[in-house]
Amino acid sequence: MSECGRKAVSVIGFIGSVFSPWYAWSGRKDPANHCCINVATYGPGGRFTMTDRGRAALNTTPDTFQVGPSAMHWTGKELIIDINEISSPPLISRVRGQITVKPDAMTSVELPLTPDGTHIWRPFAPSSDIKVDLEAKGWQWSGHGYFDANFGTRALEQDFSFWTWGRYPTRTGATCIYDAVRRDGTTLDIAIAFDGNGDAQIVEAPPRTRFRRSLWQVMRETRADPGTKPKQVLNMLDAPFYSRSAVQTQLDGEIVTGVHEALDLNRFRSPLLKPMLAVRVPRRAGWRF
Repeated sequence: MSECGRKAVSVIGFIGSVFSPWYAWSGRKDPANHCCINVATYGPGGRFTMTDRGRAALNTTPDTFQVGPSAMHWTGKELIIDINEISSPPLISRVRGQITVKPDAMTSVELPLTPDGTHIWRPFAPSSDIKVDLEAKGWQWSGHGYFDANFGTRALEQDFSFWTWGRYPTRTGATCIYDAVRRDGTTLDIAIAFDGNGDAQIVEAPPRTRFRRSLWQVMRETRADPGTKPKQVLNMLDAPFYSRSAVQTQLDGEIVTGVHEALDLNRFRSPLLKPMLAVRVPRRAGWRF
């Protein structure tokens, strides 16, 4: 997010693009043949890019992840993201430039989201500085962000019916919250506080508190002190099954603003959604470096 709070970006690299209808239609048997670097910018002039590419577009080394024209490179101190994508309808345009993520510290935390470890969350750097330099007016700014990863051996909708996630910068670092309802009826309810050195501690978070649904009526909740209610301060991504937004809440007496996500996997598993997603996520199988 920008220092002013009016703009934000998200960049996600996928091998086995979990939200791609093409990957779902393929039977999810060949993850490398459905990869992408999803880039979204939020605020005035924001764009969304997500192209499902084939294995010919994938190039990986121990410190570089490249999919077609875009790439992420870890220098040992910074994550350099070079972007060259074309946004989805209705605002079709080129999204090009560079984003630099500089972690305050790296963590060693790895959190299984299911008892059998089919889904794992790895928060590499919950607190980072970011610098955005895109070829568009007003898209040169600095702010704060994070760097994490998720790994899985089963489809999300196989193991979960709903989840929310939030990352909130605090006076001492950042607090990350994962709440989910699994298919077997059990729940995941965890909050982890990270300090400036990257050290982590599981903390007792305030209760789950619902707040206004998204434009697509996706239910949303996060943690909030009793007597307070979270509120959206910046809309980011709004889909029939998914909401991403900047949310302000209060945790243990501190008012914090961070990125919040809500994912309705009962809606996502509906076959009616796949053709809608295909419009936003084009398939480009071929590529030459």
